[in-house]
Amino acid sequence: MKITVAFIIVSLFSALASAAEFSKGPVIKNYGGVADVEQSSPLSGKEQFKIAFDVAEQGEKDKANRRFESLARFLNMQARAGVSPKQVELALVVHGKAGFDLLENKVYKEKFGSDNANAPLLAELHKHGVRVILCGQSAAYHGIDSAQLLPDIEMSLSAMTAHALLQQQGYTLNPF
Repeated sequence: MKITVAFIIVSLFSALASAAEFSKGPVIKNYGGVADVEQSSPLSGKEQFKIAFDVAEQGEKDKANRRFESLARFLNMQARAGVSPKQVELALVVHGKAGFDLLENKVYKEKFGSDNANAPLLAELHKHGVRVILCGQSAAYHGIDSAQLLPDIEMSLSAMTAHALLQQQGYTLNPF
């Protein structure tokens, strides 16, 4: 029995020791933890990215929406791989219940009982040129008025319209 328990403990420590280390930055300091990866075909640093991310799932209460944080992760990953943030254009298209994650603190607190944990992340993303676009159809369905939104949130006719326009502007859709 003692040998089995010792084996399990050693196995667990070995598994933990081999797990990659994730850290935040260099672009978004408090969000978007990434691991350094030895690439088979490293990026040249000349790449240009125009990517739209689509999020419909509301995040957990008191935590930044993990899907929103993916944009911080993308910026941090590319910077670590040698691609300047100036070569990355990102858009976040939000619909469904994820629209609640775009509410300004007072409205969010009235509805959910706490501050909106997404506000600092979204402000940081905006500083780095990320566009955040809310589906007007989802907003109407969920009773979200544009006056209730955090600063710099754009309202589109619909998520479908936003994606179509972004595609015409050269954005690709990030598959989640």
